[in-house]
Amino acid sequence: MQLKNIFTTLALSAAVALSIGSASAGELKIGVTPVPHGDIVNFIKPALEKQGVTLKVIEFNDYVQPNLALAEKELDANFFQHKPYLDTFSSDHKLKLDVLVAVHLEPMGIYSKSLKNVADTPAGAKIGIPNDPTNGGRALKVLESAGLIKVRPEAGILATPLDVIDNPKKLRFVEVEAAQLPRALDDVALAVINSNFALAAKLNPTRDAIAIEAKDSPYANVVAIRTGDTNADLQKLKAALTTPEVKKFLEDKFQGAVVPSF
Repeated sequence: MQLKNIFTTLALSAAVALSIGSASAGELKIGVTPVPHGDIVNFIKPALEKQGVTLKVIEFNDYVQPNLALAEKELDANFFQHKPYLDTFSSDHKLKLDVLVAVHLEPMGIYSKSLKNVADTPAGAKIGIPNDPTNGGRALKVLESAGLIKVRPEAGILATPLDVIDNPKKLRFVEVEAAQLPRALDDVALAVINSNFALAAKLNPTRDAIAIEAKDSPYANVVAIRTGDTNADLQKLKAALTTPEVKKFLEDKFQGAVVPSF
């Protein structure tokens, strides 16, 4: 490639990056996973537009890129995670991210294509859990609540299969990317799946899960922003996400699979 063309390519790349990374006045770029986060922010778009704020919704299908994009100022906010995951990810990657508002809880469920009752789980069965630290630890606590295992208490939210101290059925844990767990149901006896990925795979937690996380779980899903960002448009976003209309939308659309946290 000629030197002139190299400089032209670099200039074009810089222009594209600048376009992605900056929002115009009155515009908020928010990264979401499609269900239910995308549904929720698209529901509030008309209300925000009446207040002079245009939401640009960018969908992701993983739990890594939305936080990196937020830290790099390619997004103004993201909405896909609970606070324990945000805190752990921010610490591990040395990012300065914070919570704008807690919106809802997605109870984690245990799913199976072959079993109707957790108690019928056979000895030596494979159990699919998320491979990221906080959701993996959360999944183990769900399995503990269902009576299948016991986890070392001091492991907390970052428990791993190594922290399982009682496993009478000698279950084998298969750690899978969270988004892929619905597909893994063909290969495991049980899978513990986050509700957003269950819903995206047409699994309803209240109907299809054979066990489900308690509603008093601390894992409420939050909108994340960069630490110190408190502009008026973000405050309008916060207010729009916590209205009686949003609460009714969650209750009517998701029928207990997504529970308001406000």
